[in-house]
Amino acid sequence: MLAAVLLALALPAAHTRSIRPLTRAERAAVVQAGEYHTGCPVTLGQVRVLTVAYRGFDRRSHLGQLIVDARVAAGLRRVFAGLYRMGFPIHHMQLADTYGSRKSVPSDGDFTASFECRQAASSPCSGNPTGRTGSWSEHAYGEAVDLDPVENPYVGCGMTRDRTALSYLDRSRHRRGMVTPAVVQLFASIGWGWGGSWAGSTKDYMHFSASGH
Repeated sequence: MLAAVLLALALPAAHTRSIRPLTRAERAAVVQAGEYHTGCPVTLGQVRVLTVAYRGFDRRSHLGQLIVDARVAAGLRRVFAGLYRMGFPIHHMQLADTYGSRKSVPSDGDFTASFECRQAASSPCSGNPTGRTGSWSEHAYGEAVDLDPVENPYVGCGMTRDRTALSYLDRSRHRRGMVTPAVVQLFASIGWGWGGSWAGSTKDYMHFSASGH
C-alpha cells in the first residue's frame, strides 16, 4: 500500500506546471498522513495540486508540487514563476515531503509546504507546551505557504522551536534561502501578507498567507 501511495505522489509528466484536482491516490495519501480529517474547514474537492518549476539549492531547475485552495492556485502559480525568474532557491517541494511516509520526509526538515488541516501554532513566547491555539491555521484552508522553514524560522521572544534554525535568528545577515523584500513583494502582488512583518516580538519568517495571519 505504501509503495502505491509513494508512486502516486511521484511527479507525472502530463501534469507539469499545472493546476489540477487531487487524484484518488493523492487524497488517500493526505488522509493517511493525518493532514485531512472529518471537521476540516475545507474539503479535498476544494483544493488543487499546483505544479511549478523552482530553483533548488543545487542551482538546478526542478518541478515541485503544493496542495492549495483552488481560489488561490492561479495567483500562487504567478508568484512561484516570479521566484523562479529571480533565482530564489527552494530546498524541497514535493507532495511526499508532507503527505508521504516518515522515510520520505527530507531529513533536514527544510521543505516548502501549504495544505495541512491543523490548528495555528502558538508563539514560542506563550509558554504553551502543546504549541496549539485552538483556532484553525491558514494552512487548514490551503491559503498559506511556508517557504524554506529552516532558513526562515518561526520566532518569538528571540526563541524558535526548531533548533536547526537557530543560526537564522539573526536576520541582518542574509544567506541563501532567506526571504528577501523582493520575495515579500511577489506575494504582496497577489494580496498575501508575510509573517515576518507581524507586529510585536513574534515573527513567522517562513509564512505567507492570503489573510496575512
